[in-house]
Amino acid sequence: MIKLILKRTTSGLLIIFGVVTVVFFLFNVLPADPARMMLGQRSDVASIEAINKQLGLNLPITKRYLLYINDISPVSIYNVVDSNSSVFASSDKYGSCFTVAHSGDKSLVFKKPYLGRSYQSQELVSTILLDALPGTVVLSIVALFIAAVVGIILGVWSATRYQQWPDYLNLFISILGMSVPSFFAGILIAWFFGFVLSGWTGLNMTGSLYEIDPFNGEILALKNIILPALTLGIRPLSVIVQLTRSSMLEAISTDYVRTAKAKGLSYHAVLYKHALRNALNPVITAISGWFGSLLAGAVFIEYIFGWKGVGKVTVDALEHYDFPVVMGAVIMVSIFFVIINWIVDLLYAFLDPRVRIE
Repeated sequence: MIKLILKRTTSGLLIIFGVVTVVFFLFNVLPADPARMMLGQRSDVASIEAINKQLGLNLPITKRYLLYINDISPVSIYNVVDSNSSVFASSDKYGSCFTVAHSGDKSLVFKKPYLGRSYQSQELVSTILLDALPGTVVLSIVALFIAAVVGIILGVWSATRYQQWPDYLNLFISILGMSVPSFFAGILIAWFFGFVLSGWTGLNMTGSLYEIDPFNGEILALKNIILPALTLGIRPLSVIVQLTRSSMLEAISTDYVRTAKAKGLSYHAVLYKHALRNALNPVITAISGWFGSLLAGAVFIEYIFGWKGVGKVTVDALEHYDFPVVMGAVIMVSIFFVIINWIVDLLYAFLDPRVRIE
């Protein structure tokens, strides 16, 4: 088990390192001038040179890459400020650092990852993303919950009505859900339920989890999550319907289900206590794997519905060439992917001894 944990951790760190490398070089070859974006088009040459020096943009790209790795890594090389203290009085860039080892005027320290500052607002990228992250996580959880509950119900209904009209209807819905792009479905759903039928549904085309009320301040607006969650959950719902249907059909034809029927158990007892319980294993696997995908797939959904989350922040940053925010968002999502896959792999090993042996 320990060998498996070390192997998965090592592979996850290598994946994150690869993502960071690709993201850095990709956004550093784009034809954009951060100094001019920060100062405006009427900025003078001296101010532009000062900003480039402050951001380190006057350095060779390889040195900038090493500095960026040092910034985002939780274990970094840092100049010693007080050799008698384990806490370093750092600048605004890093905050407090904790010593791991000393060597001359350098020290290996633990610190919070530094993702840079926004070109537009000069706010810390980590602050911007962490402020938007709860909205994306809540949206993904609600979308996955809707997809899991409705998908399992439709899948069981389809399996118990095999080759009847409910089965064909569910197959048509699931194929349609997997075929229609999420951004196109989002536009249709927002227009139809949030505009055409808004008088009956009471839903808005755009809105976030919290809204500003002129009398009560910030209030919770749960209705705003309905349309984006339904849109985001369409694709996983379609997959869960198909998986539940095929798993139930396979489970119904097994020997233990036939034995349960022969013992005289009721139809619902056989269906739910025996067949469904064993058919849910691949469904649970799919659900656990979809969470990371929904975090990444929420980008366009959040933008369409005006939902405050990492996706909307990323698209807004792209519009203004705010590369530190975009780079930080991509790295954050990739870390979520790695962590979720790491947890799922360990759960497999815990539940199935064959995985540990392999």
